[in-house]
Amino acid sequence: MTVDGAVDRAAERVGAAGRGATTIADRVVAKIAARAAREALDAVPPGGSAPHASVVVLRDTARVSVTLELAYPSDLGRQCGAVRGRVMSRVRELAGMEVPEVTVHVERLHSPRTARESDGRGLR
Repeated sequence: MTVDGAVDRAAERVGAAGRGATTIADRVVAKIAARAAREALDAVPPGGSAPHASVVVLRDTARVSVTLELAYPSDLGRQCGAVRGRVMSRVRELAGMEVPEVTVHVERLHSPRTARESDGRGLR
């Protein structure tokens, strides 16, 4: 009898639930979601912040909230929909969790006019 044979037989007797579980921290899922949101956007507006995500994980389900800034004028609905879809698919692929809900909060819109005003030039 070899050591490998003994280990193989012991693994056969213990069911999957008895061998343990993999736990993924909420902050890891939030980083995956934030990265997926960045990937889905056309670009982060000049002077804007990268998307931020927060999550609540219960077992194998994650509820995600993404906060982002968008350029204006643009197709805001299309961009928010792209973010939702990308976040759902990437969290499912990378963390193995279902994402029944992704809430997108648009914190700020950046327009060429507000960019000029923040540079101190203003409109005349």
